[in-house]
Amino acid sequence: MHVEQELKLGFKDVLIRPKRSTLKSRSQVSLERTYTFRNSEQIWTGVPVIAANMDTTGTFEVSEALHNHQMITALHKHYTREQLKDFFARQSPKFFDHIAISTGTSDNDLQLIQASISDNPAIRFICIDVANGYSEHFIDFVKKVRSLFADKIIIAGNVVTGDITEELLLAGADIIKVGIGPGSVCTTRIKTGVGYPQLSAVIECADAAHGLGGHIISDGGCSCPGDIAKAFGAGADFVMIGGMFAGHDESGGELVEENGQQYKLFYGMSSDTAMTKYHGGIAEYRASEGKTVSVPYRGPIELTLQDILGGLRSTCTYVGASKLKELSKRTTFIRVQEQANTVFNK
Repeated sequence: MHVEQELKLGFKDVLIRPKRSTLKSRSQVSLERTYTFRNSEQIWTGVPVIAANMDTTGTFEVSEALHNHQMITALHKHYTREQLKDFFARQSPKFFDHIAISTGTSDNDLQLIQASISDNPAIRFICIDVANGYSEHFIDFVKKVRSLFADKIIIAGNVVTGDITEELLLAGADIIKVGIGPGSVCTTRIKTGVGYPQLSAVIECADAAHGLGGHIISDGGCSCPGDIAKAFGAGADFVMIGGMFAGHDESGGELVEENGQQYKLFYGMSSDTAMTKYHGGIAEYRASEGKTVSVPYRGPIELTLQDILGGLRSTCTYVGASKLKELSKRTTFIRVQEQANTVFNK
């Protein structure tokens, strides 16, 4: 046992320092990125924001809305082969640039991946998603998927340290998903005591990944557009969003009314709600590591997308970055003890 003394930071611990800029308008900022991935050698262009593969956010309806902005949706893994096949049959070839199918690491999961790609060869992204990316079984599964799909862009996670980021890249992943415990409906840190402040995790894992020509996703912890900007400033290549995309028309979850206010259900995929829904309950050897909340109904997701993209463009103008690509190069974080004036917050 030992204690690391170096300070680790979350999004709430910093602000981005403004810098001199020659930009006259937010409209001059380009949020489009082009990446060439390490192992698949595939080239992708788009806006690197991803809807999380939760069944309330990684829906078909969300994917169609995000596709219009060149954003990616990681579909949740509980769609059947038939549902995926029917949905993809209605889409244009360009749609597959902005969609990922998700999977766990069981034999059944592998069979579904193979079947789905057999049905839809145009699928480009495979998201291999587990809560704990530190197991040897997970690393072996990534190697197996890479051996089967040499030309697919493989996302693997979740992890929070540079050593395992490098190992997963060497095992065949292209993009590493970073984050343990920062999500708004994740209780892993409470139930297990395990975690890592998200900003520091992104900085460490981005440094490790970029040294090998790999990429990372900052997954979790964003409660506002400013947090998304901080994740990109810290070196994230993509940012994955869950809670900010919940509660919309396109989000999963039943619309209910309580005391005249409309809500939609939002829950973690390791919550009692999710495990009861998909597995008949919580297995006796584990505990729930997610919570279930009622999110106020927010209407069409388009308004939230505009808010996020507008906020990112504004961040770039504050530091003089004409392209999102330049943001991390122009970011200086300053330590703070408060984020904003909360006098009129409810």
